[in-house]
Formats: sequence, C-alpha cells, structure tokens
Amino acid sequence: MEPVQLEAGDFVLRPFGTHDEAAVALALTDPDILRWTAGTAVLRTPAEKRAAKWLESRIDSWARGNAVFAITDAETRQLLGAMTVREVNRIPDQAVVAYWITPAARGRRLAARALDAAARWAFLARSEGGLGLHRLTLDHALVNEGSCRVATRAGFRLEGTMREYYVELNGQRHDSHLHARLATDALVEPL
Repeated sequence: MEPVQLEAGDFVLRPFGTHDEAAVALALTDPDILRWTAGTAVLRTPAEKRAAKWLESRIDSWARGNAVFAITDAETRQLLGAMTVREVNRIPDQAVVAYWITPAARGRRLAARALDAAARWAFLARSEGGLGLHRLTLDHALVNEGSCRVATRAGFRLEGTMREYYVELNGQRHDSHLHARLATDALVEPL
C-alpha cells in the first residue's frame, strides 16, 4: 500500500515520520491514550523510549498493509492524534480502524471527523485512490464512553457487545462494543 495524505478542512491525515517522535512522546504521557490505545509492547517499554517504540511499527506500516495516519492541524501541522486503518483485506474487503486524540485537541469532535474522513477514503474505489473496502469495524471497552460517542458520530453502528474482550495490562477485563460502517451505509456528517 502506498502512503497517502488526506486533506480534510482544518486537519490533515498524513503518514507518521521519525520527526513526530517528540509529539508522540507527549501524547503517550496521557493516561487515556496509554490505557486504551498504546498497546502492550509500548506499555512494557520504559517511558522515555515509548514514542520510538510506538513509531517503530507505524512508520513502515504502509508496506505491511496498514494505513497509519498522523492527524495534524492543517495550518500549524501540530500533531492532534492518530488514525489507523489496519488488517486491510485480512478478511476480504474489510479492515479495522482505531484512533486517539491528544488531550489538547479534544472537545472539537476531531476524532469523529477524522474517522469519517478515513472511512470515506477506505471505501473509495482503488481506481479513485482509495482502498475499495466494503466494511470497517472498531471496538472499544464499554467504560470508554468517549470512544462510543466517536464511533456513533462517524456513522459506525453498534452491532453488539463482546463479553470480556478488552484486557488491560493489569489483567482487568472489560466488555467491549463492536461497531461497523459499511460502504453502502447512508453518508452522514459527523455530529
């Protein structure tokens, strides 16, 4: 998969680079990002090396069939978050999405808007520069209510509850919601 950049009004989705390490390091000090999206390998890495560890698998992700975008401010280019479309075509015409937003960028409905932009690109035909996918899924722990609001605002319908699906590093288990959006779903503007 070739890396792409998506212009989306007041923000841009672009591939991550090594120049993002300081901004990612700052983001990884946020307890919510660490708890819900950092991943076990990053959490087990000493704090001062977490950003490099996190970027390690994201910078070359495109070559492995995973689109990992930095969400940046269109004017300042400041890092505002991350948006991932991963496991592309592991199941034909499907992928899994994930996201996080820095604390300073929260409250602007940025996650829902970035998720919508990534979904529209993923559903776009290959001949038009997209991935030509039909179905995108995401899951979140039920106690992560903000992520549920993001999914719903971006048109990802709730499909069910996966019992004790999400496991925190400390072994605590949480039920998770499964959301999905189809290429054939009616388009809605993120609320």
